[in-house]
Amino acid sequence: MRLSFYGALWRLLPGPVAVKVLLAVILFLGVVWALLTWVFPAIAPLMPFNGLFPIEGGWVTARAER
Repeated sequence: MRLSFYGALWRLLPGPVAVKVLLAVILFLGVVWALLTWVFPAIAPLMPFNGLFPIEGGWVTARAER
């Protein structure tokens, strides 16, 4: 027997297929919203590429003053 997270989630969602699809889309959008709202902003300062900007031929660590 092969266990799948998505299969278990599909079985837990109530209703016929159309309702399950709608609930799955709403759940997916909720997860994406939570990631963009809380998770990614919280970990942004910890990323090693924070503050790098592309230039021709490489990267710089700060924008040049104009």
